Amino acid sequence: MAEEKREGDVIKATITGDVSGQVAVGEDIVQQQTVGARPQVTEADIAAIRQMLDDLRAQVAAQAPDDKKDAALERVDELEEAITAEEPDLTTMEYVKKWFAKHLPQLAGAVTSVVVNPIVGKVVEAAGEVAANEFRRRFGSAPPR
Repeated sequence: MAEEKREGDVIKATITGDVSGQVAVGEDIVQQQTVGARPQVTEADIAAIRQMLDDLRAQVAAQAPDDKKDAALERVDELEEAITAEEPDLTTMEYVKKWFAKHLPQLAGAVTSVVVNPIVGKVVEAAGEVAANEFRRRFGSAPPR
């Protein structure tokens, strides 16, 4: 049975606390959400990531001063482990990026280009929405959709 709205009716909603998700308040509201499947990470994606990291290692080996070369190469190894883990380790990825910015700023751009590469984004997005949102928060770029 349809109910008539009287003039002066008020619709009010109060939402408090730590909440997330959608809320709709009003009349005649239609919401639609389309959720796509998570991307599938292929062996070719992993091979491309490993190639990017090998290229980064070569660049670090060629450009890092001798007194920082070993530490820098260790950070690249950590970056590889973080990206290729079953669930990508965003904290380590962020740490490595910051380490290069602080200790070898001339190589920080090369590291950043690996971290924000669309294939790395795909790996993170495959880990789930929470990881993808955290990736965007930390690195300011969106994994591909």
